[in-house]
Amino acid sequence: MRADARRNRARVLEAAEAVFAAKGTSAPTEEVAKAAGVGVGTVFRHFPTKEALLEAVLIDRLHRFAEEAEVAAEADDPGTTFYEFLTGWIEMSAAKNAYSDALAAAGVEVPKAGSVVGARLKAALAVVLKRAQEAGAVRADMGVDELLPVVIGAARAAEHIGADHDLRARTVAIIFSGLKPGI
Repeated sequence: MRADARRNRARVLEAAEAVFAAKGTSAPTEEVAKAAGVGVGTVFRHFPTKEALLEAVLIDRLHRFAEEAEVAAEADDPGTTFYEFLTGWIEMSAAKNAYSDALAAAGVEVPKAGSVVGARLKAALAVVLKRAQEAGAVRADMGVDELLPVVIGAARAAEHIGADHDLRARTVAIIFSGLKPGI
């Protein structure tokens, strides 16, 4: 891909994420093109369908999140980092769920690329969890397999709560209290 085509693709993905966050996944592709400063033909050259664009945005978000997990795995304060990372994951998951739900409604399964980044994220999360446990910030009897459903449930709860940030923070704090040692 030529450099200008790569830049256009990146601008379209960035614009799509912003437009979909502001207006939902049903926002027209024309709005994405306008926000990216490109013609709608450029959008469809890179993403032949709206579903392909949604899928690309979702995969791009997951890759960025996996990078954040890998950085969190090396943090100086593993306990604080663990809870901050989970909070970010919960916030990100509400948006991710919107993409996944829109793709599922269109009959599209997220491809193996999603599972590749998922494996990368799970591996980094295992390190973040282990370090937080070693620091005494997380109960020792929990593994990644137990943590993932907790985070998914918390993300769905945050999605259900909506824009009430105080209620969301209190709810997440209650969920997190169950992750702490001695419970």
